[in-house]
Amino acid sequence: MPPEQRTVLITGGAGFYGESLKAFLLERGIGCVSLDLEEDGSDHPLLTRVRGDIRDRELLARLAETYRFDAVIHLAAVLAHAVKDEDLLWSVNVEGTRNIAGMAKEFRIPKVVFTSSNCLWGEDLGRPVSEEELPRPVEIYGRSKWEAEKILLACADSFDTVIFRCPTIVGAGRLGLLAILFEFIDEGRRVWVVDGGRNRYQFIAAADLHDACLRALAYRGGGIFNVGSAAVPTLAEAYRSVIERAGTGARVASLPGWAVLPLMKLAYRLGLSPLGPYQYRMIAASFMFDTTRAENLLGWRPAVTNEEMLWDAYRYYHDHAAEIRQRTGVSAHRKSAGQGIIRLLKWLS
Repeated sequence: MPPEQRTVLITGGAGFYGESLKAFLLERGIGCVSLDLEEDGSDHPLLTRVRGDIRDRELLARLAETYRFDAVIHLAAVLAHAVKDEDLLWSVNVEGTRNIAGMAKEFRIPKVVFTSSNCLWGEDLGRPVSEEELPRPVEIYGRSKWEAEKILLACADSFDTVIFRCPTIVGAGRLGLLAILFEFIDEGRRVWVVDGGRNRYQFIAAADLHDACLRALAYRGGGIFNVGSAAVPTLAEAYRSVIERAGTGARVASLPGWAVLPLMKLAYRLGLSPLGPYQYRMIAASFMFDTTRAENLLGWRPAVTNEEMLWDAYRYYHDHAAEIRQRTGVSAHRKSAGQGIIRLLKWLS
């Protein structure tokens, strides 16, 4: 590579967002080394694919010594609904991040960009959440993300960390729990909301997060930045927009929160539901980030609405449904989540 060629390490590069971000950076001439436990099927002259674990410190050292990274974009994480082994989740999300920080410090990598989460909270605060709001996670995934943030920020004397606190990342290819919604729409069933679906829940388009990451690589310094969509509609409005365009005969229907939420909590405790404490607490709640800091300091603006990104994700699901059902050995966001007791709702829909 020529001396001016930038090279970044992307952890979790074979996941839904990692694949999308890689393509975005590679198109702009930025060399990428993708590190993931899953097989990476991408190909590009500026791409190096490595199958490995961020908990493997020797591997990280070899990669850093070989490629002399200009930055690390740290996406790799285990999701709570994807694994029942909480020790594994904590080991990857926290100790893996500690290894990333140690590598950056030892090999003088100047920048780490980290994707954190709105799972740092599990309640409707009644206002857009700023970067100064103290996190109050309600489950292990949120706690692991907060601990990872603290690990990286503690290394401010060694490298700059830009932390993006992100709501759910949505775009073509995003599946996971959203695939349950898309299956109901595709089959023309009732799409269930709670208490009329009047709550407003912010997403972030993959394309908008790409732009934020690119700006972070050029930003001098570090810090925490909230990102998310603008003009957030109610969940019912967002779902109806997809249903109308899909033309499948699906329709939005509502269930009362007083009955549904206790049942969801019980189902999770019995191991019958993919929706954990964060999901069942927030299913009827509103949550939005205040993105003013990212707009003012990074010059970033969200361009894609919730309706547009959900439509792109649904259309991908519709076009690839048969192949998606056969997927194995891919990240949690690139396959459909198990429905568990939600399948009963499908039978009633």
